[in-house]
Formats: sequence, structure tokens, C-alpha cells
Amino acid sequence: MRAFFEAIQSLFVDFLFLPLDALRHLELSSWWLANIISWSLMAICGYYIVYWCKQLKKHQDNNEEDQDTTAHSFLK
Repeated sequence: MRAFFEAIQSLFVDFLFLPLDALRHLELSSWWLANIISWSLMAICGYYIVYWCKQLKKHQDNNEEDQDTTAHSFLK
């Protein structure tokens, strides 16, 4: 069982966290470049949140959404 958890640790530490380690080392050499990457990712997420909200508003304005409380069988 211990080997299983060590394998999970190895997966995350040695492989999946490599981009985060690279970003951490990049920040030590170029603070501006590291923050440009972070702000770019935040801007992309912000854009898609606004897009999602616009789509929700469009569907609500067209009355395509069933907002009745009995729309789901578990709410009856």
C-alpha cells in the first residue's frame, strides 16, 4: 500500500507539477515574464466567464430555460 501512495507522490511531484516548478524558477529570473503568463491566463478565464454569462442571459431572454421548480423530478 505504501508503494501505491509513493507512486501517486512521484506522479505529481515528478511530472504534473513540472510546469509550476518552471514558473517558479522563471519568476526568480524574470518577474515580469512570470506575471505576464499569470495575467494572460487570468484574462483568458475572465473572457470565458463573460462569454458564459452572455450565453446564459441570451437563453434566459429567449425563455429557453425551464425555471419551474418541478422541472427536476427530485424537487417534486
